[in-house]
Amino acid sequence: MKVKTGDTVVVLYDGILDNGELFESSETSGPLEFTVGDGSVMAAFDTQVVGMGEGEVKTFRLQADEAYGPSKTELVHTVDRSVLPGQSTLSVGMVLGLTVEHEGKKEQVPALVTAIDGSLVTVDFNHPLAGQAVSYKVTVQSIRPAAGA
Repeated sequence: MKVKTGDTVVVLYDGILDNGELFESSETSGPLEFTVGDGSVMAAFDTQVVGMGEGEVKTFRLQADEAYGPSKTELVHTVDRSVLPGQSTLSVGMVLGLTVEHEGKKEQVPALVTAIDGSLVTVDFNHPLAGQAVSYKVTVQSIRPAAGA
């Protein structure tokens, strides 16, 4: 049996940066279960899993636009330190949990502190892997056919 769109699969995976650094792994997070094509994983990840068989191992590389997207300059903001309550010990590289309004709802999002210049703090709301190509090594553990298939 080969993976088709609509099937539910369980995979083991390692996410690897171009410098060889492991950025995520099912070894620490546990196996990943998802329905192929339902939008719960990157579309390019779905595409790569389609056609794999149970027990099959595949390594593939996704360009930045297929993975976490390009780095967008409009997601980098410089703000006064005073708008970051309780952040008296800020440092470059620190990840802050900030509340933003998106489509009328307040959401908690991570923001990376990229620069501090006196009272001005630059924060980056891009995904930490935005703008980077990534590789995955995937092993299909199990395939559950789509209902009615």
